[in-house]
Amino acid sequence: MNFICFDLEGPLSPQDNAYELMKLFPDGGRIFEVISRYDDLLALEGKEGYEPGDTLALIVPFLIYHGISENDIATLAARATLIPGAPDLVAQLKRWGWEVFCITTTYKQYAHRLCQRVGIPPDHIACTTLPLDRYRSMLSSADRARVERVEKDILSLRPVADDGAIKERLDRFFWVELAGTQMGAALGEVRPVGGRRKAEALEDFAKACGQPLSEAVVVGDSITDAEMLKAVSKAGGLAIAFNANEYALPHATLGLASTRLSDLAGALEAWQQGRRPAVEALVRAGERVGDGGDRGHFHWLLGRDDLGQPLAVHRRLRRLVREEAGRLG
Repeated sequence: MNFICFDLEGPLSPQDNAYELMKLFPDGGRIFEVISRYDDLLALEGKEGYEPGDTLALIVPFLIYHGISENDIATLAARATLIPGAPDLVAQLKRWGWEVFCITTTYKQYAHRLCQRVGIPPDHIACTTLPLDRYRSMLSSADRARVERVEKDILSLRPVADDGAIKERLDRFFWVELAGTQMGAALGEVRPVGGRRKAEALEDFAKACGQPLSEAVVVGDSITDAEMLKAVSKAGGLAIAFNANEYALPHATLGLASTRLSDLAGALEAWQQGRRPAVEALVRAGERVGDGGDRGHFHWLLGRDDLGQPLAVHRRLRRLVREEAGRLG
């Protein structure tokens, strides 16, 4: 049996749902960019119990404070755009007899509706549960004051340039000021499916298919996918970085930078026919250097020491395809 697991935001849709949710209130986009950078800093330092993508827990106090609802999440899914060629590729894989799954950090209310549009059923999705409407009744006046103060501080900070101040202020807010509060309890309940939790979901889907990870194909693009990509590539499967950033690309077997996800069809057909050797032969024969086009930039990454040239192409296509969301880790 052939089976594949796609990340949602990046490979299937260009938008970042959490980012779009935060932009529903004034200055929310700027606040999210700082929190997203904080997420990167925590993941890179290896904070105990913290996984890349836990941003989706960190923004919960701000969503509650500004009255964002579960219906708002579903509404964004209804109008979100898809990566060109994504529904076509999923349909083609199903015709070939593949089992198609989605493993995403995003909230269930968004993931299920968007995957339905792509053609992936609910029982083939792993995502983050968020009972946001229940949490909205938990906001105390003291919590409200805490969020007001931290928002003012966040808006004075810039990602990268102010990393030290971001780390100090948000450490204090999330792990000291919210400790023992109702809002802190809500934040602690949310377990985003990112990092090792994505790898665990992948293992569950592999078992459901009766296949080892050496038979798995995964497609990801960011720091939340690194553990999943690493696990599959190490096992001998096919880990694909699609318009990826510097956190995902080093852990992939091959990279594709393109404006269309359906450009993967040839590589997946090769996998079906001859597994990794067949894909490597196809990719190496078609690698291009210095081509400024926007389609079909394949790179064989396994064993490659210098990722400078592939990363430059991925960065360019990531900015082009994902626009604002392409800046996020």
